[in-house]
Amino acid sequence: MTDAARTLAWAYLSRVAEPPCDEIATLVGDVGPVDTAHRVAAGEVSDALRKRTAARRDINAAEADLALLRRRGGRLITPDDDEWPTLAFAAFGGSAVRERPHGRAPIALWAIGPARLDEVAERAAAIVGTRAASGYGEHVAADLAAGLAEQDVAVVSGGAYGIDGVAHRAVLAGEGQTVAVLAGGIDVLYPAGHSSLLHRIGNSGLLLTEYPPGVRPARHRFLTRNRLVAALATATVVVEAGVRSGAANTAAWARALGRVVCAVPGPVTSASSMGCHTLLRGGAELVTRAEEIVELVGRAGEFADEEPRPVGPLDGLSDPEKQVYEALPARGVRSADEIAVASGLAPTAVLGPLAMLEIAGLVRREDGCWRLARRPA
Repeated sequence: MTDAARTLAWAYLSRVAEPPCDEIATLVGDVGPVDTAHRVAAGEVSDALRKRTAARRDINAAEADLALLRRRGGRLITPDDDEWPTLAFAAFGGSAVRERPHGRAPIALWAIGPARLDEVAERAAAIVGTRAASGYGEHVAADLAAGLAEQDVAVVSGGAYGIDGVAHRAVLAGEGQTVAVLAGGIDVLYPAGHSSLLHRIGNSGLLLTEYPPGVRPARHRFLTRNRLVAALATATVVVEAGVRSGAANTAAWARALGRVVCAVPGPVTSASSMGCHTLLRGGAELVTRAEEIVELVGRAGEFADEEPRPVGPLDGLSDPEKQVYEALPARGVRSADEIAVASGLAPTAVLGPLAMLEIAGLVRREDGCWRLARRPA
């Protein structure tokens, strides 16, 4: 049996039933792709599989589909290939995801782009959100995506308007790797307004779909596509989303697959952030910086840097020095004995802190008494 025969069989099986098809996957596991293709074409399968493939089993466009893919510089990625993300797709074997409709790994993936899928899936985060993104959401999505690109984390999304598109563009601007998972054929770039963006992704990253050429996007295909976005990323980050939305659906797939679900908080008055707040109440990780996402998807021991904090003039003071400083009035002077009474320290214990405060330029001495040199902001 040649590799070409197996590739043709995978391509045929990719079209013959609406993916994912549990019955085809089971039969492939038993007899392999070539015998499965022959049996499906001849109708020599179970009643359930015969029913699922009745409308398409006589359509064998595998050669034409693969020729179109080659002309576009693409490839069909199958479980036969080293590039197949075996570890990432192993999560589809879990009971939580198998209980969901369409909770199966894809049969094969149609791909265009130089990035290797198995390598991308090792270190990737999904950034998803509403198409009707606010300025706040776009700013946060771009900042997170650019930060991930700097840390060599691939960004997976769906190529849609709004948050998806902003994330893809930010990664491309930072010369990072990004993957767009489509809900139709590799030759049907949707939305049309993103055709230029999707071409750019295919030139430097990866365009990916489980649908064969010519298949038009449809609502149920977007929802099915979302499981692949979640599966290919270690963490799914929802930037802005309604309570019922495609992004919330992707987060639900991520949770079922055992992936980390993250959400960005937004204004409590914003309908675009209601889905994020619902996720946070349900236990999602709150993230505001790319470094926090890297900590979740990165290698063992790769932690986010401590978040910068404002530095004030009193930050470096010891507790006695702070007590002495706070014992001085906003205006006027106090003697050492008066400072001792106000601070609660022994008279002999205030002289050292006063000397340190004077060196720091926070107090000054006048005629044997002390006053504040300046009030900190």
